[in-house]
Amino acid sequence: MNSKYVNSKRMNQDILDKIKGIDYPLVAFNPDQEHISTVTTAKKELAHYGVRRTKVLADLKTAIKETGLADGMTISFHHHLRGGDMVVAQVMTAIKEMGIKDLTIAASSLTGAHDFLVDYMKDGTVTGIQTSGLRDKMGEYISGGNLAKPVIIRSHGGRPRAIESGDLKIDVAFLAASSSDEMGNANGSLGKAPFGSIGYALTDAQFARKTVVITDTLVPFPNPEIALSQSYVDYVVEVESIGDPSKIAGGAIRLTASPKEEIIAQNIAGVITSLPQFKEGFSMQMGTGGASLSAITPIRQAMITRGIKAGWCLGGITSHQVDLLKEGLVSELFDVQSFDAGAGLSVHENPLHHHVISASQYANGQNDSPFVNKLDFVILSALEVDVNFNVNVITGSDGVIRGASGGHSDTAAGAEVSIVAVPTIRGRLSSIVDEVQTIITPGNTVDIVVTDYGIAINPLRQDLIDILSKTSLPIKTLEEMKAFAEGIVGKADAIKYDYSHPVALVEYRDGSINDIIYKAIKDDDEEA
Repeated sequence: MNSKYVNSKRMNQDILDKIKGIDYPLVAFNPDQEHISTVTTAKKELAHYGVRRTKVLADLKTAIKETGLADGMTISFHHHLRGGDMVVAQVMTAIKEMGIKDLTIAASSLTGAHDFLVDYMKDGTVTGIQTSGLRDKMGEYISGGNLAKPVIIRSHGGRPRAIESGDLKIDVAFLAASSSDEMGNANGSLGKAPFGSIGYALTDAQFARKTVVITDTLVPFPNPEIALSQSYVDYVVEVESIGDPSKIAGGAIRLTASPKEEIIAQNIAGVITSLPQFKEGFSMQMGTGGASLSAITPIRQAMITRGIKAGWCLGGITSHQVDLLKEGLVSELFDVQSFDAGAGLSVHENPLHHHVISASQYANGQNDSPFVNKLDFVILSALEVDVNFNVNVITGSDGVIRGASGGHSDTAAGAEVSIVAVPTIRGRLSSIVDEVQTIITPGNTVDIVVTDYGIAINPLRQDLIDILSKTSLPIKTLEEMKAFAEGIVGKADAIKYDYSHPVALVEYRDGSINDIIYKAIKDDDEEA
């Protein structure tokens, strides 16, 4: 396919047809035609336990045995505890001690807290990974071509699509809950380690062959707050600790202290407040990067000045959106993932206005319509953007996987106005390039790129060009931004890849493959 939104040298149907180890057909992304899965249901078998008065089992090994987990199966986890998660380690320890091997881990995402999984890959306990993101040692290991079959990278909306369609069949879901009763009514908002929304777990629980809730706070039946229903839970296990919620808010979730990012934040606010969508009842999702999150301050001030209130905020919710709720500047929060302690606490304190939603409700483009399709604005971050507006958020400047797809492509496709914030220069490299290392979000869904040097509007959005060109905002082209940056830092050397060795497949939200990540060749590899 000849399209500026697809790098056909890296990814085409001929290449996909030669890839082994994936148990469903791989279809090349077509920006002009949505892919629809041929499988239409993944309903699990109806339970046949008879009357049970409790689902609590003695320990994880007992639960694993009862689920029938065996070699070659697929297990799932959610990542709501992020850097503080302790459930994956406990489950994998039990699995290894039981001698079960050749497993695929299908997690909503994986963080540095899961670096220990490299050892399980080395010994054959884990042979497949399906996730939204990879970082740190695990990203390095997989980028080095050490896993036999390619990782599958899915967006937060693409994952529930895959589960519901049957592309991703989960045998056993191991789901952390901050509290549960003995029948499996669970949440992430009460208990010793509250993490807020439990949204990523909900689709897993509904469609997995077996579901195990793991909690460190077992409460009397019925649990007063039910986000995950007992109807989808087979077993409950109480452990000493599910994790440390103080480690949920990591380095990717921050307000900016950088003058460069402050300029970007002001430019973002200038764009949003100049558009007709900025009116009473508007909706918005903000990213977690410094500039995109910091834009909330000038946007808030504009709301107060103009007497405008937002209808709702969506996505990964932080305490900054919670503050807007408390101030009466937004009416509702729809939360698939609580990004900090303030957001997690709000799920409990504001149950009428802070709503837990599933990942499918949030962003699955092939259900009857997700929340992202009603967004007015989304503000997203990026590692790099190319002159065709394609965005990379997963591979670093060395070609190593060190990020996550997240809801980037889902929200960009659904929102009325999608805004990508990126510094013109990051470190000693231009963030605006000829071709991004990996296309996570195709450029035909990106409307505006905001940098500290200026604002670029996608030529596909003439309506936005007509409006914003009449403002004092610094309108530039991406080519101008690229030339400016390269005039300061020069043009980066191209990364060398082993194109015979794919390490990850990037699946677009419709289930097609929109890019392939290959093993990056390091200088010492060439010398060897």
